[in-house]
Amino acid sequence: MIVTTKDLFKQAYGKYAIGAYNINNLEQIVGLFRGNLGKSKKNADPSDDAKSAPFIIQISRGARSYTDKAFLEGMIRTADAVFPEAIFAVHLDHGTEEACYDCIDSGFYSSVMIDASHEEFGKNIEITKRVVDRAHAKGIVVESELGQLGGVEEDIVGSVKLTDPAQAAEFIEKTGVDSLAVAIGTSHGAFKFSGKQGLHFDVLEKIQKAIPKDFPLVMHGSSSVPHEWVARVNAAGGNLKDASGVNEAQYLPAAKLGVTKINIDTDGRLVWCAVYRESFKNTPENFDLRPPGTEFMAAYAEYIIHKNTALGSAGRLESVRAGLKGAVSPCGCCGGGN
Repeated sequence: MIVTTKDLFKQAYGKYAIGAYNINNLEQIVGLFRGNLGKSKKNADPSDDAKSAPFIIQISRGARSYTDKAFLEGMIRTADAVFPEAIFAVHLDHGTEEACYDCIDSGFYSSVMIDASHEEFGKNIEITKRVVDRAHAKGIVVESELGQLGGVEEDIVGSVKLTDPAQAAEFIEKTGVDSLAVAIGTSHGAFKFSGKQGLHFDVLEKIQKAIPKDFPLVMHGSSSVPHEWVARVNAAGGNLKDASGVNEAQYLPAAKLGVTKINIDTDGRLVWCAVYRESFKNTPENFDLRPPGTEFMAAYAEYIIHKNTALGSAGRLESVRAGLKGAVSPCGCCGGGN
């Protein structure tokens, strides 16, 4: 069932964070749904309540243009039918104003992100307000970003600029945005930190105190870039030197300070890269695309289960379902959200 991110954030705030996972193809979608239902393989037992979690599917502009956005939308509609137990939101990641309008008008997305963080403060407010007005008219929620993350992800290139708490409060008031991505030390890509550097919890705490009570915050660039997956990639011919990410032990402390959505992209790419590289290296005689694809779907599902445990969202699916009954109606996306 497709719901809005706002529906999920109401139940998660202050307790755990919702995993927001970027997808690009069929294998990622299948692995993602299986993992969030607590099962890793096609013939696994029904969903395990101790592992199942609500989640957010993120579609970037790069993913929408990789083949054609209609393919992704069609596969997600199909996954919604194949896995009717799942509860999730469909979210545009790092959208331009034009991309946001396209997604709002499509009738498919339940949430969009307008990223005008590269603009000066007043211009960011102006652009975000236009998107919010158009989205809210159709019952779609909006995320925006204030401050800038470092690193590179697809066409997003940033220089670090931490979010100013006072500006965050003003931005929320003037735009009417539903959630805010803040810069607290994370960065895009596989090379986030050096040494023991981590999140700026002091900045996050100040932001939470400055903004409206229970307002949901978002952490971008939050893959953990696990050393074991980097090692597997490199052992199979890769060259990812000095890759590092966000310590998973920092997820829940961030959630306690209002971070209700945590974006994960790079980790999924590492799992894909490791599994496929190993398959090509270990079975050079194979020319069938399905064996490595099958292995990846299982590995990715297992990683999603692991990640949801770190986020605190594992085992929350049924409580979310109970909380949604009578509180909201399906968002109307994807053929009625059923």
